[in-house]
Amino acid sequence: MDVMAGKKSSLKIKRVDGRVVLPEGYQPGADEEFMNDVHKEYFRQKLTNWKNEILEATKETIQYLQDESEKHPDVTDRATSESERSLELRTRDRQRKLIAKIDAALVRIERDEYGYCEETGEPIGVGRLDARPIATLSLDAQERHEKRERVFRDR
Repeated sequence: MDVMAGKKSSLKIKRVDGRVVLPEGYQPGADEEFMNDVHKEYFRQKLTNWKNEILEATKETIQYLQDESEKHPDVTDRATSESERSLELRTRDRQRKLIAKIDAALVRIERDEYGYCEETGEPIGVGRLDARPIATLSLDAQERHEKRERVFRDR
């Protein structure tokens, strides 16, 4: 058993080829030591799966855009097709930026910097990371950031 944050953990850590193997259905808990090896592996897998889903959707979009490149005889059909194409490309651009954030989060995991607020250095919190695994700010720091953004935007 691992000792985590002064408590004994009932979670036994298995490793294969130096990598942590997550127990089936594992969810990180606040009662565990923050960003222990199991947490890091959980978030590594979550981020990697998310990235793979985005990349798969991108392949489907490329195929769709190639298939849709045929000429439309009706001007209205062509306009609709162009509008859909433009929307799809904007969505893919946002997802490209999201992949960059996912890659940055994976690098932070490898550097043991993941899960800690860039502004304060405090733990972000397992719940927030589970909901938004690319988060770089704690909830308080994010709220301060958004408040400053609103103030400057309203000027």
